[in-house]
Amino acid sequence: MILHSKFIKGKIFGLSLTCVFLLTACSGSKPNSSTTQQASSSNSNNTLRLLYWQAPTILNSHLSGGVKDLEASRVTYEPLASFDKDVKLIPFLAAEIPTIENGGLAKDGKSVTWKLKQGVKWSDGKPFTAADVVFTYKFISNPTVGPSTAANYAAVKNVEAITDYTVKINFKDKNPAWSLPFVGQNGVILPRHIFEKYNGANAREAPANLLPVGTGAYRVVQFKPGDIIIYETNPFFREANEPAFKRVELKGGGDATSAARAVLQTGDADYAWNLLVEAPILKQLEAAGKGKIDANAGAFVERIVINQTDPNKQTKDGERSSLQFPHPFFSDKKVRQAFNYAVDRDTIVEQLYGVAGRPTANILVLPDTYNSPNTTYEFNLKKAAALLDEAGWKDTNGNGIRDKNGVEMNVLFQTSVNPLRQKIQEIVKQQLTSLGVKVDLKNIDSSIYFANDPANPDTVARFQADIQMFSTGNSNPDPGAYMKNWTCEEIPQKKNNWSKPNSSRYCNPEYDKLWKQSATELNPEKRHQLFIQMNDLLIKDVIVIPLVARATVNGISNRLTGVEATPWDTQTWNIKDWKQK
Repeated sequence: MILHSKFIKGKIFGLSLTCVFLLTACSGSKPNSSTTQQASSSNSNNTLRLLYWQAPTILNSHLSGGVKDLEASRVTYEPLASFDKDVKLIPFLAAEIPTIENGGLAKDGKSVTWKLKQGVKWSDGKPFTAADVVFTYKFISNPTVGPSTAANYAAVKNVEAITDYTVKINFKDKNPAWSLPFVGQNGVILPRHIFEKYNGANAREAPANLLPVGTGAYRVVQFKPGDIIIYETNPFFREANEPAFKRVELKGGGDATSAARAVLQTGDADYAWNLLVEAPILKQLEAAGKGKIDANAGAFVERIVINQTDPNKQTKDGERSSLQFPHPFFSDKKVRQAFNYAVDRDTIVEQLYGVAGRPTANILVLPDTYNSPNTTYEFNLKKAAALLDEAGWKDTNGNGIRDKNGVEMNVLFQTSVNPLRQKIQEIVKQQLTSLGVKVDLKNIDSSIYFANDPANPDTVARFQADIQMFSTGNSNPDPGAYMKNWTCEEIPQKKNNWSKPNSSRYCNPEYDKLWKQSATELNPEKRHQLFIQMNDLLIKDVIVIPLVARATVNGISNRLTGVEATPWDTQTWNIKDWKQK
């Protein structure tokens, strides 16, 4: 969908990118006329060219189902503040960082007051004020909106505008995680005057979900969901010095290897995001000398999620993976343990990730103080087979597949389309097959898999498979919102439009109790231990099988400088500072 017709003829990417971006061109098919027109583009030094092999589909961070959308939204939207890689809070729309000394942080932990920058305007020229912050909370806290960022605001009682440039966040109880609301990628502020009419069940109908009005250095002038986004400098941006680039072109789709090649080998693009590419291939591409690999330790963990419900049964109203029907064999902890023993993490890292990852038994890995010392992992097919035997799953009919009470151990294993993930699937399938488990693989386009579309049965949240694989982690140094993802109330179901993150459908009162304790514990050391206990409970119960603690791997061209990655925000968080060498 082209939203500004005067930009239809805008230049997009160099002709040499046609093969990188368009699979038809790579296979020898002729591009259509509109593709040729777009690909005829300029290689102007004023244009920053970004490649995202997972194509964004919506530009409202609070309605997004995947990091790809947050990345694209963050180019134009801003939070009050964000953490840099050294866990230092950097103000964006805030005038200063709240402290006890400056009166921003309440000593009882029950409120935080933010002073806002004055003179800030939205990209349509309207003034930014505290009313926008108050509205953003109303939007996020409205259950009919179905926001994906609600967990970050669970502790908030209300948000009030003290003055036009002062907001006070009141918490329901003492809250150690005061820096979760309105901070980082999940904390961007929405313009009240744009979204006020869409604060309800019609939230996804807002035109601004595709053409956002933000306060950042760039504004969106064209967006084709699943394809390309064109940004130009925001004429109302508050800083005197304009960004180095007049235009930003974010091209979505394709594959990670082609994106890496375009930056590292051919020099056709400036930046390639999240390069899930085998380490030897990246090293070979980097040798061409056109760019470099930038690997930054991150909080994301590639994991296998185990469905606690039966994806093959459905309720009277058609809901699958429903709490009404427990999984026929994953309800047994011994079976889950067997699958855990069958995963060869070391081979996955050695063959595929290299320095970009390390094997892990934990789901919470960063900051280091939260990385549990109590867990271990082991690849042991003998132990796995013994556990399956003990659980009563044996091949009784001689067809090579374990069965019990007439049910065969057939597993549907789904993930997003990506060569590296497909290789992980094959490694896991090989080991499970050797144990007598039938494994079918399903690969879903990332624009569908990571979408927050309640009507789509192939999303992460709907999880109509037995096991699935993806990567996520805490996007804030405080892991409170992340660990809330496994509480009972976060289970996605039809009645909440599958808008919640607990896709495993795990519900354990013991886990919920630990999380509730952590939400009000002001003693940092005691709170650390609560999070470690939560991690250990998930690992002990084998609700998830952590595979790799991933570094964020991006490709950066030699002409680009100023890219400063942080694990606590999107990679585009400081795009206003990106420059040409």
